[in-house]
Amino acid sequence: MVTVLTHATVFDGTRFLPGTRDVVIDGGRIASVAEGGQGSHNAGDDYIDCTGMTIIPGVIDCHVHLTSSGAAAASNFHDPFSLQFYNSVANMEATLRGGVTTVRDAGGTDLGAKVAVETGVVRGPRMTIAVNIMSQTGGHGDFHLVSGADSPFLAPHPGRPSGVADGLEGVQRKTRELLRAGADHIKICSTGGVLSPRDDPRHSQFTEAEISVIVAEAAAQGAAVMSHAQGAPGIKNAVRAGVRTIEHGIYLDDEAIDLMLEHGTFLVPTLQAPQAVIKAADSGAGLPASVVDKAHRVVAAHQESIARAHEAGVPIALGTDAGVGPHGENLEEISLLAGVGLSTTEALAAGTSVAARLLDDDRVGRLGEGGRADLVVIDGDLRTADVRGIENRVNAVYLDGELV
Repeated sequence: MVTVLTHATVFDGTRFLPGTRDVVIDGGRIASVAEGGQGSHNAGDDYIDCTGMTIIPGVIDCHVHLTSSGAAAASNFHDPFSLQFYNSVANMEATLRGGVTTVRDAGGTDLGAKVAVETGVVRGPRMTIAVNIMSQTGGHGDFHLVSGADSPFLAPHPGRPSGVADGLEGVQRKTRELLRAGADHIKICSTGGVLSPRDDPRHSQFTEAEISVIVAEAAAQGAAVMSHAQGAPGIKNAVRAGVRTIEHGIYLDDEAIDLMLEHGTFLVPTLQAPQAVIKAADSGAGLPASVVDKAHRVVAAHQESIARAHEAGVPIALGTDAGVGPHGENLEEISLLAGVGLSTTEALAAGTSVAARLLDDDRVGRLGEGGRADLVVIDGDLRTADVRGIENRVNAVYLDGELV
């Protein structure tokens, strides 16, 4: 069936098109984006009046953890091991319904989940996966506790090798293991973080030489590297070593920003993440006091860093760290990006065309004739309405032309 979404404002991934448009969907593709009232008018077509609404491309979230449902939650310690995989089905569904049609998973989701979506066993966004998080011993991704126990969060299993490695030979071998397990990209930690109780987000992890080996090994297999990087020294090590993206970027300094511009490195802010930790603690989630304290301490610095990076011209792509916070509220990140100075057009592009450029995938992130019919219908005309609050105005979501 041909579906015609009529008389809508259209943001095509880079700009708002003039006037109103009729978006015609046929066979999972966009057949045309015609001036309002001049689209297909065939008997049997399904016409949907979108007057007063805005159509945008399906949003791309460049940082999620689909198998996680609260990364530091005490439930991780007593839930049955396999529950994470069943929960991930609901997480995928919530992500789709929230307007996200493509994700880059930053650790936890294995090849089986990706294949299950691709073959229609379960419904979810199309995805690329990191499988697990690479970390030095004692780093942000090493979940061995001082009690002697290992946290079950991202615990190794046959489809998800441990990500802990040290030294040049060790990180080379670990990169190969993760690629063998089906990783499309490699996720590393070049600094401490908020959710790891006994390290500091400002401190560096992995040496620049180790990161360079990881980047080279990944590149040999056509894969890029994303780096959890919050403190400036660890950010700079990662950028100099050639990572494609800096995740979080909480404590950027001028030198780090200049290096990112020089190397063409993308920034994925995940402004939602520390705020999600604070909300979880306020709701009684029982998080470690050190984690909650760090979350409170980083929020203002995080917002200031992203604002400065944006002003300098660093390419910013949308990512939420969903899994730390709830799945399905991903479009709130657009609101938060607008709150640190991105215009409506820039905030929408961060989750569409810029994110597609980060993924090096020209099949997603744009809305135009012949393209994939991944799109989101938003209540209100975003040319004149405040983009903040967009997460509460999702009217309809289409994935490959199918109504989600």
